[in-house]
Amino acid sequence: MLAGRAPLGAAGCGRLLEAGLRPLLCGLPLCWVTAGRQYPALRVAEPAKEKRPVRREQRSSLVVRRFIGCPQLARTVQRCLRRGAGPGPQPFLLEFAPGPGILTRSLLDAGFRVVALESNSDFFADLKISSTKVIFIQSLENSLDGQLKVIHGDFFRLDPLTKGALKPPAVSSDKLFEAIGVAAVPWRADIPLKIFGIVPQQLERNRLWRLLFAMYECSSIYRYGRVELNLFLSEKEYTVLTAKPGRSKIYQALTVLAQLGYEIELLHKRLPNDHLCLVRLTPQQNLFTGGLKPSNASTFIFMVKQSFAKPKSRLTDRLYSWSLDNSDKLLKALEIPKNAAMYNLYPEDYKRLFEALQNSDMFAETFFHDEVMASTRITNF
Repeated sequence: MLAGRAPLGAAGCGRLLEAGLRPLLCGLPLCWVTAGRQYPALRVAEPAKEKRPVRREQRSSLVVRRFIGCPQLARTVQRCLRRGAGPGPQPFLLEFAPGPGILTRSLLDAGFRVVALESNSDFFADLKISSTKVIFIQSLENSLDGQLKVIHGDFFRLDPLTKGALKPPAVSSDKLFEAIGVAAVPWRADIPLKIFGIVPQQLERNRLWRLLFAMYECSSIYRYGRVELNLFLSEKEYTVLTAKPGRSKIYQALTVLAQLGYEIELLHKRLPNDHLCLVRLTPQQNLFTGGLKPSNASTFIFMVKQSFAKPKSRLTDRLYSWSLDNSDKLLKALEIPKNAAMYNLYPEDYKRLFEALQNSDMFAETFFHDEVMASTRITNF
């Protein structure tokens, strides 16, 4: 909550509507937005079913966008986002793709300072936001004493690899953070910004990989510090992120890198019939210790991905493929069994192995250079 400022309450919400937020924050019926068009919700017979956060529009040929459409769930998410917060002013919370703004209203009522990053102009047509540059509405900001900012943009189109000026909903992280008013802080400092949103099912795994690359390389949003993510993910992806060693089918390179890079916390259990989990991903303060640095993070990521090309292969065989003939001494120093399979190693083992290889005269980082450049890395975050 902002210092010295009470929650908006009903009167505050009235001020929001008067300020022009009616199309964004009003209590619209639950719906999906598809290809820029708004479709009405399927009819709900019993009030109990309104606990579901989203509904699937039965149009297989259309790309479906999900958002929270239930005030009860919005209050639950708001309490989850508040969990663990210390006293005093809180960092801005960036909510991407808020849709009709049902959660946004709940967050404002609870005293959050919110940045709404919305790509669909149907939800803020009356706000008169420019379609050619990223701005926020000064009159709206003034009416709420800076508690809400609205920005035209798409979270998953941040920092595209294009030349020249960006056209919304594409947006640069520099412009975004400048508009929010958040400055860069050292990696080990407090959280500078919290982010909430529902990850689209389409290309969900690719989006998680992009976030991981950006975090390890301290690029995009992570140039500003340890930005905290609060994301609704599919239960399948949450299971992969939290898998334990030895489970060859779900313990993957993504698992190792996520567990090393993030503190992973389940805020809200899966939602009936939708199989979604609200997960908090907080970058680890001690990630860049030892030999791991943003400058060699790509090499480390590739090493882990290559290790899981054959997850049941032995570590000694993998080291031999890297031209490390005398690997027994290295494994003994790391206290890793010689016959250990790649999927039996803990995430910390991979980091220790990488750091040992960095310091070993048996290993040269340039060995990986060509493979790293030719890998399937997705850089267009």
